[in-house]
Amino acid sequence: MTPRADAVRSRSRIIEAARAHDPRALRLNDVARDAGVGIGTVYRHFPTPRALVEALSLDALERLAEAGRQAAAEPDPAEALRGLLATALRLQLEDAGLEALLTDMARDEPAVHDACSAARGQIFHGYEAVLLRAQRAGIVRADLTAGRLHRLICGIEHAVRLGVRSDESLLLDILLAGISAPTPS
Repeated sequence: MTPRADAVRSRSRIIEAARAHDPRALRLNDVARDAGVGIGTVYRHFPTPRALVEALSLDALERLAEAGRQAAAEPDPAEALRGLLATALRLQLEDAGLEALLTDMARDEPAVHDACSAARGQIFHGYEAVLLRAQRAGIVRADLTAGRLHRLICGIEHAVRLGVRSDESLLLDILLAGISAPTPS
């Protein structure tokens, strides 16, 4: 069943209003007020704040999945790894809800759940492909997994949020140095 035009407009207004709020402290009443709709309308589209955060982050998930595909196609494994990690960090800093979607698969809204699951699978496939190439090239330590790499990026995101945005490149360099394959002694 195709949604009514007014329902589509309401959903768009809700999402646009929600973008102005911190997703970690999202309150549906505030979003309803800012969108100029009733709270019941918000709840019909998004039964919980988490469902709204998921909808807000779908675009970032898809961009991160595309970054993984582009990195996998990059011939230089070191450039592929750096590019993917830099993009992942930038997207997580731009979208505060993205990290939660990548680390927690409990979804509130079935349609969003399916889209998040598919994108998350593509993202981790990209991480694994790029990481494996870097490990085979001797660039990255062999005991690093895609899951660990993702958690490290989440840690760098948190560190940048605690400090200043200009720390992003420096902390990414430190991360890359830390995951480098040990040199034989």
